[in-house]
Amino acid sequence: MLAFITTLRHPRNAADYGRVEALLQDTLASLTQQSSDDYVVIIVGNRRPAFPLPKRVIFVEVDFPPPSDLKGPRTGPASVIWDKGTKNGVGLLVARDFGPEYVMFVDADDFVHRELAAFVQARPGHAGWVVKRGLMYSRRRNAYKRLRNFYRFCGTSFIIPFEAYYVPPDLTVSATQQEIAEAFGERLEHVLEHGWAFDWWRKHGRILEPLPFPGAVYQVENGENHSDNALFGPGLPYRSRLYRDFAIRPSKAPASTLWASFGPAALKPDLRVPRPAFLQPKSYLQNYRPPGDPVVPLR
Repeated sequence: MLAFITTLRHPRNAADYGRVEALLQDTLASLTQQSSDDYVVIIVGNRRPAFPLPKRVIFVEVDFPPPSDLKGPRTGPASVIWDKGTKNGVGLLVARDFGPEYVMFVDADDFVHRELAAFVQARPGHAGWVVKRGLMYSRRRNAYKRLRNFYRFCGTSFIIPFEAYYVPPDLTVSATQQEIAEAFGERLEHVLEHGWAFDWWRKHGRILEPLPFPGAVYQVENGENHSDNALFGPGLPYRSRLYRDFAIRPSKAPASTLWASFGPAALKPDLRVPRPAFLQPKSYLQNYRPPGDPVVPLR
């Protein structure tokens, strides 16, 4: 079995929580389009979605406080890692009851290929896979582009054996956020939130095989992204295979899509200056303090 785990941010840290739920609904349509029924979807969040959940989808409510006093989705990496990492930890605790062989963390606005569950079901005992080839899709432009080293951009990138996470047997879903952080230690930052996951797994002797097909779609420019990533330059216009493989519905009519793909929007330059590797912090959580909580998460 493959367990998909996704999380919802605290309503305070959303530009429009109704949009957050609409994006989740699209993601669930993708997850539950699997060609094999050998999967379960686990959502961890502060508020149960207002819409009926599809079959094989479970919601787990937590009372974790907002990770930042800032309103909106752009709260900085530390608060995102803290919130998403601890909620993914809860997701693993719930997944334990289903006995999955593999786990895939999925961002709640992304899309996955419909053959993932069938693919892993046919390959028991594998060390895991990484999505190296994927797509970036802009809802605003209804266009996409192919991404190499997809896992460097998007968290929806890793299919890992459940046992590799070493889920503490005595930890339960009633644990506090701090207890979850302490129990998972450095894994909270390095593998429960995707930033350094590929390098961390490799350093610890787990060699991940590239998935042999584009396994996921990173959605940008939807109004609720944590980062400022966007589809710059000309894009490939929406094609029906995006719906067939990922359940992505078009956001524009064909003529508008062509204009957004190749028109003025395609001329917008990417003026961001990449941060040099040597300036990247080794840990975002090292000096992070959850609001109202003076305790530093263990590393």
